[in-house]
Amino acid sequence: METEQHHCEGCGVRIQTEDESRPGYAPSSALKREHIVCKRCYRIRHYNDIAPVDQDPDVYLQKLQEIAHTDSLVVLVVDIFDLAGSWIQGIHRHIGNNPLLLLANKIDLFPKSVKWGRLKDWVRATAKELGVDPIEIALTSAAKGEYFRQTVEAIEHHRKGRDVYIIGVTNVGKSTFVNRLLKEFGEEEEYITTSPYPGTTLDSIYIPLEDGKAIIDTPGIVRKDRMSEWVTPKELQIVMPQSGIKPKVFQLNEQQTLFFGGLVRFDFLEGEKQSFVTYLSNRLYIHRTKLEKADEIQTKHRGSILTPPEDPAQLPKWRKHRIQLNGKEKQDIVIAGLGWIACGQDRAVIDVWAPEGVQVGIRPAII
Repeated sequence: METEQHHCEGCGVRIQTEDESRPGYAPSSALKREHIVCKRCYRIRHYNDIAPVDQDPDVYLQKLQEIAHTDSLVVLVVDIFDLAGSWIQGIHRHIGNNPLLLLANKIDLFPKSVKWGRLKDWVRATAKELGVDPIEIALTSAAKGEYFRQTVEAIEHHRKGRDVYIIGVTNVGKSTFVNRLLKEFGEEEEYITTSPYPGTTLDSIYIPLEDGKAIIDTPGIVRKDRMSEWVTPKELQIVMPQSGIKPKVFQLNEQQTLFFGGLVRFDFLEGEKQSFVTYLSNRLYIHRTKLEKADEIQTKHRGSILTPPEDPAQLPKWRKHRIQLNGKEKQDIVIAGLGWIACGQDRAVIDVWAPEGVQVGIRPAII
């Protein structure tokens, strides 16, 4: 039977006790516990057993649109390592007139030499290009706690006695951020279930505040134009950086190729010998070869030496993106949900092969 008065404290879904195959299942005995979690969250927490669920992105967007009818502070959490790929498109239409605080998470992934002021300026400029003027930009690492107190102070300053909605696409660290809030300010045990799999939070989770208002952690919005949405949970831990990035420098002559696992192919077609610096997960294997051998290596080794993915059929077919570097400024070639390749000021012609639908673009260099 459906149990309206109980919701999973881990993912927000309504608890039901009849059908183990449906979201929200928990045995009847679980309803007697002080902290009730569904079977899926229990297995994620205790066994790292990540069970995917069918997700309807439209349902999550509808929940997002409900915010427009409230008087709230909206905190948009983005992955600063994947800013374009972790943006909610059309966000200004969903939240109405509510003020927006932009929380750029995962700064711990950047090299320590990065100037935070310049990074913040870049985030603000990007937000403006996307049609948003945040009341404040906060840089933080929810996982490591860097600049966390300052972020909390900014939220409290701008909320002015209102509810706070925490929103973002999948895997930007929303629930990790909320858990650190709870850990730092009174709660002893983990409240929100986190995992490296998109769609862990299934419904809105309300966390009461002392003044009668609440922090609301919302389900992550699914964006299929990111590489991270197409790999398995095991492979996602290879694709998504887990620690500070160690950039790799490749001195390439024209007619040379780099394979980023079996996910993306980078063909340097024309240009003087030059450096390309990869900002990708430290665990992702990069293979270098001559362009004339690339097709053969791709056919023979994608799914074996060139992994992830272990099963190339799980990805859409590759599509070619022709990139022409202008030779006037340093630029980054960005692959949403994967990372970027920093290029110098030399002219070059490059083909990037990525799964159909995955966003590939170019921007002025940020480092």
